[in-house]
Amino acid sequence: PPGPAVAFVLRLGQALHRHGTPAHRLEGLMQRVSERLGLEARFFSTPTSIFASFGPPEDLRTSLIRVEPGDFDLERLILLDILADDVIQGRLTPTEGATRVEAILARPPRYGPALQLLCWMLAGASAALLFGGGWKEMGVAAVSSLAIGGLDLLTRKQPTTARVLEPVAAVLSAAFAGIAAHFFGPLHGEVATLAGLIVLLPGLTLTIAVNEVATRNLISGTSRLTHAALVFLQLGFGAALGSRVATVLPPVPTPPLPTVMPPGTAVVALVVAGFAIAVLFRARPRDWGWIALAGAAAFMGARLGALLLGPQLGAFAGALLLGMGSNALARLRNRPAVTTVVPGLMLLVPGSVGFRSLASLLERDVVAGVDTAFSMLMVAVALAAGLLSANAIMPSRKVL
Repeated sequence: PPGPAVAFVLRLGQALHRHGTPAHRLEGLMQRVSERLGLEARFFSTPTSIFASFGPPEDLRTSLIRVEPGDFDLERLILLDILADDVIQGRLTPTEGATRVEAILARPPRYGPALQLLCWMLAGASAALLFGGGWKEMGVAAVSSLAIGGLDLLTRKQPTTARVLEPVAAVLSAAFAGIAAHFFGPLHGEVATLAGLIVLLPGLTLTIAVNEVATRNLISGTSRLTHAALVFLQLGFGAALGSRVATVLPPVPTPPLPTVMPPGTAVVALVVAGFAIAVLFRARPRDWGWIALAGAAAFMGARLGALLLGPQLGAFAGALLLGMGSNALARLRNRPAVTTVVPGLMLLVPGSVGFRSLASLLERDVVAGVDTAFSMLMVAVALAAGLLSANAIMPSRKVL
């Protein structure tokens, strides 16, 4: 096969994988580019590798690429999608396209550490409000999330320390909640702890895993499921360890129910959460409004559906509304639907349910823990079914 075309396809696939593209979308885009470039190719993606074979079956040239899973970078995904279109349409040669891929990967981060830390705080505070907390829970969650965000920035380039981020973050969040309850009066510790960990909860990974299994990418999907389960266990262990801080302090009164917030604060929290998620996922500023609108529509649709149909069907309704709206917007703007789908899913994913399941199991409430875990899995299945249904009803012109 032609060397420059193969080199471009491989570099494009590696870059897309590094920034969070699911297996079914990655393989689909690489297959589409290969066909347009006249290549006979086959691809197989897992969360840590890409296998690519070029040529007829009797004379294959196979490449193995090891990839370290990275964070979502929506701006780079959009630029890579535009680059793939330019090569397919002949505006760039494959050699120029391969060089452009490296230039996109070498771009400096759009948002600096200060803005990222601010968005960690805003994400924690808005999550506490959406989970039913009051001002105290919002303050504790904001401080916890700020500390965890700083720890994430410090350990991002150190693989040995980055691997223990989740349990250490859970220890910090639970410890802050216990200390705040002692010094600032009773508060709902579970809400404060959960909201402080909102960015690290693997609910999005769980939903992507179920989606991959549903699209017959079994190895990639089961691998992500295992990873999500491990992260849940690490967070649960860390939270249990951090909650022991409260036992060495003098006892405090039993926490009351969270303070009822004024009407309309949930809408403000949704807007703030949409902005924070857009920055943390490195979306372009021109997409912030669309992301906030998609997230708010999905969240409100899921809440309304849960009131009418139950939590599982409510999640299905929210994902269906999000997917159809994102695909319609992608057709109008000629941009990938992932720009609004991924941030919108962050407000629907069942990460908080999984965390509560682990908390119940650690407290030896096995029945409640298993019941909550089953609910989490059903919500993830409902989200995947909603997205698949949206793609069938309102297909997007883009693979991503």
